Amino acid sequence: MILKLDNPKLMSDAIAIISEVVSEVRIKLLEDGMSIIAVDPANVALVIFKLPRESFSQYEIGNEVWGVNLGDLKKILKRAGVTASIVFEEEGGKLKISIFDKVKRIFSLALIEVSSEDKDIPDLNFGARVEMSSDDFAQTIEDANVVADSCAFIASEGSFVIESSGNLNSARAEFAGENLEMFGIGKSKYSLEYLMKFIKAVKISSRVVVNFSDDYPLRLDFPGEKMGIGFVLAPRVEND
Repeated sequence: MILKLDNPKLMSDAIAIISEVVSEVRIKLLEDGMSIIAVDPANVALVIFKLPRESFSQYEIGNEVWGVNLGDLKKILKRAGVTASIVFEEEGGKLKISIFDKVKRIFSLALIEVSSEDKDIPDLNFGARVEMSSDDFAQTIEDANVVADSCAFIASEGSFVIESSGNLNSARAEFAGENLEMFGIGKSKYSLEYLMKFIKAVKISSRVVVNFSDDYPLRLDFPGEKMGIGFVLAPRVEND
């Protein structure tokens, strides 16, 4: 088994984002690329990551599954400069990570047993879909986080609203026009603690796809040119 990645920033950015939500994962090496599907310890959020085979300059795999600590992997990947390439090889129960730059550096990362069960991507049917600028979306989530710990997504005919309110303060953003692609209606509330982690994926995609329904899980997808990250988040249902 050997993998070579000539643009390590792709994987480094993704692992840093995923590590905000989960600390240990199974990385699956499939015929069509590298895949991670993992749920956070509170069983509230699901992370979906795919790095296609075409993103690697060398991709020779069997049926490998790597159990890794993402914090440790993130630290190693950050050691690779923008002009470096990285080679992954499995040797004796460890992951050998070689960074080729001005100096060749070799790290050995312990492979671990990950206790969580394998997860499947849930089959969800959404009533509303919005595609928009990921920067605009991220700014709005940050605004909402200033005043509250949750926010409501509201899709109506021709407009998308994100609003939040705390004990004293509130924030509201309204989106409409040619920079917004949307259909359907729906209203649901979600935790800003998780959304603040998810919006770090703006660094890999200029667009975000938002899917939700009334009091229903949210799915966010950040489709990058050479990889993609998605999240599923349970709704915040409160008794009024």
